[in-house]
Amino acid sequence: MIASILRNGVSRVGYEVRGYFRQGDTVFFTFLFPLLMLLIFSVAFSDAAFGPPGAEISSAAYYLPGMIAAGLLLSGLQNMSIDIAMERGDGTLKRLGGTPLSPVSYFLGKFGQVLVTGLLQSALLILVAATVFGVELPTDPGRWVTFAWVFLLGVTTCAILGIGLSALPRSGRSATAVVIPIVLVLQFISGVYIAFGGLPEWLRTIASVFPLKWLAQGMRAVFLPAEFEGGEPSGSWDLPLIALVCGIWLVVGLIVVRVTFRWIRKDA
Repeated sequence: MIASILRNGVSRVGYEVRGYFRQGDTVFFTFLFPLLMLLIFSVAFSDAAFGPPGAEISSAAYYLPGMIAAGLLLSGLQNMSIDIAMERGDGTLKRLGGTPLSPVSYFLGKFGQVLVTGLLQSALLILVAATVFGVELPTDPGRWVTFAWVFLLGVTTCAILGIGLSALPRSGRSATAVVIPIVLVLQFISGVYIAFGGLPEWLRTIASVFPLKWLAQGMRAVFLPAEFEGGEPSGSWDLPLIALVCGIWLVVGLIVVRVTFRWIRKDA
């Protein structure tokens, strides 16, 4: 039984990945959007230097961590929530519910798709930053270990929260209108586009409740020089706190999914 569920789940990964890249609008607004924003900010602020005196870095190096974190949110939460809401709305989930496919296999396919696209997206961002804008990548293996666990925890948390959020839209048609504003607001208050330390304290407090702020901070701990650590509100990268906050959201997301997920809406 377990072997069959895993086998079906792995098979669904390929199906989901192929379907993802066949949707031009999805590829642009989730997969390529962080790269587009990195290009815009890197070119627009190409003459500016960021960071404390003696440790200044280019705009591309400064914005790279935030764009990687935003990519996890887009590939996980935004894409997952809209995709599942639309599948529920057009009857795809209802049809799947009448097949031997288990919800576990279905979710394994979705998570595998998010993991694959998230890895490709992050690799593309890092590659462009290094080759086009000359961003120096970390040479300390410990930083890449940090990248690995922040990435895996982030993509898992965002994917689970995306599944939970998919229950919010009343229909597939309204999914983008419900989800995209939430994602945009989180990006603007979480240190992706605007330096987190420059935001009002009350706004930083709100952002600190949500995982994107911590994912962006974790990626800054990987890609920014050590001198930038003092620029964080607490004066530290707070890696254990990043793991704790994202872990809490992961558990909350799992509970929400367990309570709310149905092949069809109860009020349909």
